[in-house]
Amino acid sequence: MNKLIFLAASLLMNMLWLPKASAVCSVNNPSLAFGSFSPLTGNTVDSTGTITVTCILQLSSYTIALSPGGSGTYNPRSMTSGGNTLEYNLYTDAGYSQIWGDGTGGSVSVDGGSALLGSRNHTVYGRIPLSTQRGASVGSYSDSITVTITYGLL
Repeated sequence: MNKLIFLAASLLMNMLWLPKASAVCSVNNPSLAFGSFSPLTGNTVDSTGTITVTCILQLSSYTIALSPGGSGTYNPRSMTSGGNTLEYNLYTDAGYSQIWGDGTGGSVSVDGGSALLGSRNHTVYGRIPLSTQRGASVGSYSDSITVTITYGLL
């Protein structure tokens, strides 16, 4: 009987001393490139990118949030080239109706559902509305967006 209690106590202590996982899911380094274009042609420039979420544990659920980037606002986001800006946005759907953000400022986060072991892809839809930016300067524009995964363990 004493051996059984000692064994149970040892197992409990081992579980308490196990390091907690600091990251259960990881995200690839996604990019979305609009390519070269002229603001004098067309009304929009569209592009897509992929966020791949890879989980090492099965999760009950997860959500994906995107930061507003350097502009500090979701509508519109802005890319910069030196002192010049070019407005754009990132969307959850091909109809460009829901701005992908963190659920504030008119944006929504994406519900990834339950996460099985392995990877799942999520498409990001990007759009530059050129009709309102006909005077955009020539340059190489960029912005940095932070991807945040929030998950619940089973």
